[in-house]
Parts: sequence; structure tokens; C-alpha cells
Amino acid sequence: EKIDWTRSFHGLSAEPFPKEVADILLAETSAEEVEIKPDGILYLPEIKYRRILNRAFGPGGWGLVPRSESIVTPKTVTREYALVCNGRLVSVARGEQDYFSPDGIPTATEGCRSNALVRCCKDLGIASELWDPRWIRKFKAQHTREAFVEHVVNRRKTKIWLRKDDPVSYPW
Repeated sequence: EKIDWTRSFHGLSAEPFPKEVADILLAETSAEEVEIKPDGILYLPEIKYRRILNRAFGPGGWGLVPRSESIVTPKTVTREYALVCNGRLVSVARGEQDYFSPDGIPTATEGCRSNALVRCCKDLGIASELWDPRWIRKFKAQHTREAFVEHVVNRRKTKIWLRKDDPVSYPW
């Protein structure tokens, strides 16, 4: 019987994943893998989430399925996706991505998918530290710094966040 993942909730909360899978999903995030945006937001690159899912379920053992049509507004692309692992729906999330010109819509559509994947992985406990305010404060104190910089194009001075082990890079 074929499952229509655009509507089905098949397998949701049917049973916990085996301990060896849970151990991979819930493993502590390595400080080496965490990145910081100039505005101070911590994140794990999307490829890291994909690698964790591949370790837990095997390549081909998981997939991200669209559950709605893409909604394109004058500034944003949004779409709902389901994360399916070992034939079970495990999470549903709406991805969002801003764009600045019509040429950017295809890239924004991919960014929307990536955003949904990260949100779905949050439900599995992957990199859950990134939503813990105490962990964030401790990480920032130990691994990041603020720097006053000047934008090379518009000469605007601003303060940015970066990892202590990273140099200031273009466009600052």
C-alpha cells in the first residue's frame, strides 16, 4: 500500500527509535561544528544535519517530503515538509526563506527546504543545544568574539560576531 505523505501521519509516535539510533540523534554537538552568523545567531550547517541523519538511518533511510505547494509572496518563499525516517513520519515543519529579486526564487526555494529540515531535526533532538539559552551563552563566552568592522563597499561601521578561531572576512 502506497502512503500519501502529503497527508498521512503514518508511523508518527508509533514507537521510539532503537537506542543506537537515539544515541546518534541525541549526541552532544561538537563545538567545532557550530558556526555563528554576524548577528550572533548560532547554527549548525545543513550538511551536518544530513550527516547525522545518514549515520542514524543510513543513506536512503530518510527523506524530506513536501506536504504543501510552495507559497511565494513578494519577499518570502514558504512550504511545509515532512521528515520521514525508516518509512515513518517523524516531524512536520514549515520552511521559510526570504529573497530580494525574482531571480532569487529558485535559491530561496532550496533555502526553504533546508530551513524545514533543520526544524524537523529539532524534533528528533539533533543539535538541541542550539535552542538552550544557557548553552548558547556558555558557547559564546568560550568560542566567539565580537569585532568592530567597516564594510568595504559602503564604509558603514558595525559590530559583528565571529568564532575566536576565524579571521574577519569579506565584506568587512
